Amino acid sequence: MRFEYVPLKEKYEKEIVPALMKEFNYKNIHQVPKLVKIVVNMGIGEGARNYDLIEKHANELAKITGQKPVVTRARKSISNFKIRKGMPIGLKVTLRKALMYNFLYKLINIVLPKVRDFRGLDPNSFDGRGNYSFGLSEQLVFPELSPDEVRRIQGMDITIVTTAKTDQEAKRLLELFGMPFKRG
Repeated sequence: MRFEYVPLKEKYEKEIVPALMKEFNYKNIHQVPKLVKIVVNMGIGEGARNYDLIEKHANELAKITGQKPVVTRARKSISNFKIRKGMPIGLKVTLRKALMYNFLYKLINIVLPKVRDFRGLDPNSFDGRGNYSFGLSEQLVFPELSPDEVRRIQGMDITIVTTAKTDQEAKRLLELFGMPFKRG
């Protein structure tokens, strides 16, 4: 079920770029910040002992993003968590180009409004270099998954990487895309 939905890219080129050029007084169109990639990460602690769990969540993440996830493995052993070096501990997908814009559109217009008690994203979750990260507590907010198929609720982290030099530029870029940040 892959579909091409690129009006966000067109919106970026036709509306967002001119607005940012005017607001931040850029002289050149190449100075305007843009989206580079979106990384979706699922940390699965129990996956080290239960490989079946990793497979189930990998299928869910593939449905959500439209791309096959990569299994992330432990870099070093941690005896307190019963983890040895090389054990599978999570899943990660890096989205670029059309898939990235499709996922962002779905995130802004479908997923975030479905989150329970949602009052907006934290505007302080930028990393200082123009990248934004936030977490979702469950994967059921995505329309591709039905509650009957999901056996275990699993959260995920989403990182949006931009070419912005400052957090202010990145925040404005994401606001123009329609990201719902908390006010005040």
